[in-house]
Order: sequence, then C-alpha cells, then structure tokens
Amino acid sequence: MPPLVSIIIPSFNQGKFIKATLDSILSQDYRPLEIIVVDGASKDETVTVLHQYDGVPEVKWISEPDKGVVDGVNKGFRRAQGLFAAIQSSDDYYLPGAIATAMKELQNDSQLGFVFGDIVKIDADGRELSRSKLGPYSRENILSLQTWIPQPSCFFRLELARQLGGWREEVPYAPDTELWYRMMLRAGARKIDQPLAVRRMHGEQRDRQGEKIIRSYAQVVQDYFEKFGAPPELRPAAEAGLLLMRNRYGYGENESVKLDRLRQAVEMYPPLAKLLPPASGLFRRAVGKVLRKLRVRQ
Repeated sequence: MPPLVSIIIPSFNQGKFIKATLDSILSQDYRPLEIIVVDGASKDETVTVLHQYDGVPEVKWISEPDKGVVDGVNKGFRRAQGLFAAIQSSDDYYLPGAIATAMKELQNDSQLGFVFGDIVKIDADGRELSRSKLGPYSRENILSLQTWIPQPSCFFRLELARQLGGWREEVPYAPDTELWYRMMLRAGARKIDQPLAVRRMHGEQRDRQGEKIIRSYAQVVQDYFEKFGAPPELRPAAEAGLLLMRNRYGYGENESVKLDRLRQAVEMYPPLAKLLPPASGLFRRAVGKVLRKLRVRQ
C-alpha cells in the first residue's frame, strides 16, 4: 500500500473558496489520503460548505475558536496520521497529479525532508496572473531569496515536522517559512520543476501586512543562527535575504531607500548581482560600483 498522505487545511472565513480546495484534493490520482480541515469558527458559509462533505470518509473537520492560523495548523499536526503531509490554504488548491508527483520524489529518496514545486497565481475570480519558475534548491538560494518555498506546493515528512515542534507562535507572519528553514538543517530538499498548486491572490490575504511580515522574518533569521545553530557560513546569504525581504514588503517606501538596501545585499552576498535583473541605468551603476569595490578588496 502507498503511504497515507495528510493534507492539513487551516480555515477562517474562506467559504467562497474552500470547496475548490477540497475538490482539488479529492480529485487527485493518489490514495490513501486524509483531509483535515481546522476551521477557526468561521462566521461565513464555511461550515455549510464543510457539511457537504460529511459523507466523504477522507474529509475530517472541526470548527471551533482558536488563536489563529498557527494554532490551527498545529491542531492539524496533532490529528494527522499520515507518513507524509502538506499544509494547504483554504483559498488555494492543487493541480492534477500534484500529490502523486511529490510522493514519487519523497519515496524515492529517504534523505529528503520536503519537496516543493512551482505555482500558478490567479485572482479572486480565477483568472491566471502569472506562473512561477523557481530556481534550484540550495540552502543559500533559499536564504538569499533567489528561490523560495511556496506553502501551497510543498510536501514533507510529517514526523520531521512533529520532531521540530510544528509552527511557532513567535513568528506568526512567517511560520511556514520558519519551519522549512529548520527542516533544511535536518534533511535534504528538492525543487520539482513543474507547477503543483494554484495560489489565489485577493484582498483579504495576510501578505498585505507588510510590517508584521518583516518583523516575523527578522525574528526567523535571528533565531536561525542564535537559537537553532545554523552554520555561520550561511549568515551572509540570510542577512542579504532579510534586506531583500524588507524591500519586498516595504510598501510605500522610497525607491532610493530600496536601491540602497539592494546595494547592501549585493555587497553582503555577491551572487545576487548576477541574478537580480538590472531594472535601470541607476541600478547598473550601483551594482557596478559594488563589484569594483569587491575586486579592489580581492
């Protein structure tokens, strides 16, 4: 028998989207599956939608007040029984064949703690906005934000997540990223070069909370080295990535501030120079200045 895969879905007031999420899992060509919906006492139509699956043995759900998405995911970890698992947002969904593709990679290599693939972004009405083409996996590439791990397309070994304690309340706006980072210290990972999931972009998402995300991510980087003992040679990539994260979520900041931050990131971690596209003559001159400084030092 193939191993059981647990899909954990934290949910709150996403009743208009969660049916697509559930149907995308039930239509997968992989079995056995268990779907664990942890709803935080939604006030919209979510519970009505969940009742439509009461006769489906693979779907288990609860709806009760909780302390937020971190609490919801950790409840799911405690209930899950699979060998492998994933955390899917209640407004995102899987593409056909996603679970079978991920399980093939994880079962074929026992050294892998997790795998992830590309994603398709759509708007609230389902219109396609873009398709990612993420770079190859390495710890340096992840920490310097040259590539990233989308939660909707990530699958992992459940026991590893439990050993690490699941999601941490201390970083409420970057809990998935923080768990992937700790997994990287314990096991290997692999990027799958195909889209596995769809991420829906709409106005109610948490990524609109720029300052809170920046604070959580700064705590992630600090804890990675000071609390969890990440190798010091990874620090330049991580610190450069933190600067780029501040650029990404610094909504409304002056472009000159972001350019100066970008110069610092390139100087701190030179591989970024060849991977970040020159968007303007000013940018090219700035990067050229940094590279000339580095040649002088060498």
